[in-house]
Amino acid sequence: MRRRLIHSTLAVVLVVIGVFGVSLVVVETRTISESAHDRVRSEAVQIASIVDSRLLGQQRITPEALRGQVSSGHYARIDLPGRGRVEIGKRPEGEVTRVVTHGEQGEKVTVEEPRSEVTREMGRTLSIIAVVALLAILAAVLLAVRQANRLTSPFTDLAETAERLGSGDPRPRHRRYGVPELDRVADVLDRSAERIARMLTAERRLAADASHQLRTPLTALSMRLEEITVTDDLTTAREEASIALAQVERLTDVVERLLTNSRDPRTGSAVSFDLDEVITQQLAEWRPAYRAVGRAIVSSGKRRLRAVGTPGAVAQVLAALIENSLVHGEGTVALRTRVTGNQTVIEVSDEGPGVPPHLGSRIFERTISGHNSTGIGLAVARDLAEADGGRLEMLQLRPPVFGLFLSRTPGPQVPRGGGARQVR
Repeated sequence: MRRRLIHSTLAVVLVVIGVFGVSLVVVETRTISESAHDRVRSEAVQIASIVDSRLLGQQRITPEALRGQVSSGHYARIDLPGRGRVEIGKRPEGEVTRVVTHGEQGEKVTVEEPRSEVTREMGRTLSIIAVVALLAILAAVLLAVRQANRLTSPFTDLAETAERLGSGDPRPRHRRYGVPELDRVADVLDRSAERIARMLTAERRLAADASHQLRTPLTALSMRLEEITVTDDLTTAREEASIALAQVERLTDVVERLLTNSRDPRTGSAVSFDLDEVITQQLAEWRPAYRAVGRAIVSSGKRRLRAVGTPGAVAQVLAALIENSLVHGEGTVALRTRVTGNQTVIEVSDEGPGVPPHLGSRIFERTISGHNSTGIGLAVARDLAEADGGRLEMLQLRPPVFGLFLSRTPGPQVPRGGGARQVR
């Protein structure tokens, strides 16, 4: 394309130079010829005037008296009636520019100029025209190369951008080239890069969330299955199998919830449900893990409370907070329920050192952790809570207290709340 642009530009310039150059040569040739003829005519008229003046004054007509009126290289001849002929200069050979005029006293004046003078003048003019044409062609070449580079460089750049997108590098370049059509293509590529980046981020986030959220249910399920394999009591096996089936259902709900949030984090299937059932189920699921490390998990507060949300999502939020206290906290973990206004609040606290002050405002950000963990759990829990119209807050740093706020009656989703958002 670059070569074509250069060739097309040069072709246009050469055509223009050819048309105007030929026209200019024709005009200049004619102008020089006419100028030479006018110059010779002017000399002849001037000589005739002087001859008339001298004849009227009865003066002699001599070559010396008229030599100053004849240009160098020109030839003049004055034919005087009855007095002979006066010649000035050397008569040129070859082609000449000749002008003959007659004076008032009957004299005939002939002036000749060698054609070589006109030819030399035409040569100088043609040389100037040729130099200008060459300069114009050189300028056209430079301009064509510059313009071709200016037009082809963006195409190369856009091709590199497209290749980068295809190779998995979705960073937009935000380069513009001053050409509307090319800038439009660049806009489209940048928007595509941003969409691809969002899609890749969402996929990575889904993978990280799934890995984190599925780990605990799978661990609990494996513990139940181990209990079944080591027991000989059929009743105990049935009880453990029932619990395992319930955990499988919750695991399915976790997967569905993660997929739903990956598409639209604000799409929830909120219903009014019994909060005691969710808390009781979480206590039963986590007590074995707490007993294994010599700790306890208890609940207190108001009973028979109802909340609006998705039971599976609320269970996952509580599981994330309980696991957080198990891994990073100390002492007894307490779940306390209370009511504030039109909201039901579930507080989860432990007796550990809490959250460092410098992480207080960032505890719910992804990858933020004070204990070398992934920093994903609380971020996912916050997203799940907000998807149901609730909110998750850090109510106290030391000892740590987290609060899950849920609406008590169906209605507009609770706006994403304030409070210090942080991660442990």
